Amino acid sequence: MRLCDIISFHYFRHLFLLTSLFAPMMQASAEKTDSLQKAELSAEYSIFDGKKNVTTLTGHVELTRGTLIVRAERAVFSESSEKTRNFNLYGETGGQVFFRQKRDGGPDLWLEGVADRVEYDEKTELVKFITKARVRYMEGKRITQEQDGEFLSYDSLNDVFIATNSSSGKHVPGAGRVTLTIEPKIESKAESKTEKINK
Repeated sequence: MRLCDIISFHYFRHLFLLTSLFAPMMQASAEKTDSLQKAELSAEYSIFDGKKNVTTLTGHVELTRGTLIVRAERAVFSESSEKTRNFNLYGETGGQVFFRQKRDGGPDLWLEGVADRVEYDEKTELVKFITKARVRYMEGKRITQEQDGEFLSYDSLNDVFIATNSSSGKHVPGAGRVTLTIEPKIESKAESKTEKINK
């Protein structure tokens, strides 16, 4: 196999791995056309350890695919003997892993989030947002719903979202609180006019 073929193979392998990481969490509400778009990945450095089957990317790692944007300082992917993958993304010092994607259902609906670390187990389809985690639903720049916690996880197999007050994922009495903020609905001008006409 030529060197350019090896580089190309690992490049597209990285794209597939990173793209599949965020698919389970957002498949129910994400922009459907994103899955049809090409994915682009960039980093300052990449190394693949064939013996351990571990890929590491470092230095301003960024993935874009359609409306999906993922940014991290470091990303590590490993593959088990069962051919399932585990993913770990890390924020830089003083920064966090960031993702943002458009949601279906309106012209300006978005989902975005941050955490110091993001983990995904392909076998269990469990996504974990660990330490100072925050997930927001937005209409344009307006936040409509926001979830904060030291640990947020989404089990896409069972459609279960969990928030806890410790980065271990366990509830620790007195260690802090998780918050869920739901903003009031803002009546659109069209809805307001319709309501007045019906009166």
